[in-house]
Amino acid sequence: MSKRIIFTVTNELNYDQRMQRIAGSLAAAGYDVSLVGVKKKNSPALAPLPFHQKRIPVWFEKGKLFYFEYNLKLLAWLLFQRAQILCAIDLDTILPVYLASGIKRIVRVYDAHELFCEMKEVVSRPLIYKSWKKIESFCIPRFRIGYTVNEPIARIFEKEYGVQYDVIRNVPKLSESRFSLEKESFLVYQGAVNEGRLFEVLIPAMQYVNMPLHIYGDGNFLEQTRELIRRYRLEDRVQLKGKLPPSELKGITARAKMGFTLFENQGLSNYYSLANRFFDYVHAATPQVAVDFPVYRQLNQDFPVAVLTSATDPVELAASINNLLTDGLLYKQLQENCLKMRQEWNWEKEEKALLAIYQSI
Repeated sequence: MSKRIIFTVTNELNYDQRMQRIAGSLAAAGYDVSLVGVKKKNSPALAPLPFHQKRIPVWFEKGKLFYFEYNLKLLAWLLFQRAQILCAIDLDTILPVYLASGIKRIVRVYDAHELFCEMKEVVSRPLIYKSWKKIESFCIPRFRIGYTVNEPIARIFEKEYGVQYDVIRNVPKLSESRFSLEKESFLVYQGAVNEGRLFEVLIPAMQYVNMPLHIYGDGNFLEQTRELIRRYRLEDRVQLKGKLPPSELKGITARAKMGFTLFENQGLSNYYSLANRFFDYVHAATPQVAVDFPVYRQLNQDFPVAVLTSATDPVELAASINNLLTDGLLYKQLQENCLKMRQEWNWEKEEKALLAIYQSI
């Protein structure tokens, strides 16, 4: 009988590309995989995928009451499941996985997509930060098996908690990604519309850029983004398109002229981030403007796929955008490097390390 692995998230399952890749790879390798997430009032129907999906309905959809309700319901559900491995995705589901795995005496794994406690929305709120940090410092040393998205985060976990986590980068499948060298006249931002993504700089910068920006996603900074668009009278220049399934978004990103991977330098989660969208743009052969932080600088070193910027001023950011739009030679070089690096940064290579972790358990 194949081993059953249960993954726990707080995300909407239809849009979680990383977990779809991880669960899909393990299911293809013969594991019995279940991915568990949240069912909210407006959750769309689940897309058919080659593994089990379960959504737990909640009354509260954000804030402390959401986390309390969901974690309590998740723990109750886990206690009645038969599984050999439980995997917590990020800190917001780690407690029920720790408790359930301890009670049932089964293997637990931690998958850290980011430094959760160092996200701006956490680190900028002292009481919330203190609470999550207590959970982190208690739980992570008790998760001896784990992996994260890049080396700097793995080193921080090793230094703080003595755990040695592997690195599994969140890169697209080469076999499923789409690209086009012929682009249309619009810019794209895809991903979470959250605090710390520099929308306070990007939106006003669009006053000086003669090309529309399409934003695909939602998050905790969506209303503030709407207000920025209204404040700068950019309703015709910046369009909020909402969330799309990954399969639809791939085609749009492939047609876009340019993408953005921007973060505010507040909190180590941003500083050591490795956003999914960085690789999504590369696979689409869509050059991007990216933040000049260590991980992106290292990736961009040998074969640049992005223009790196440290701009926190709208005029400076607009200058970087316009320079890339008008410098045809630079643009073509970045596209060529995207085509080269998508052959190196792809899930077909990355999943080998993932399978090795679970085969070793």
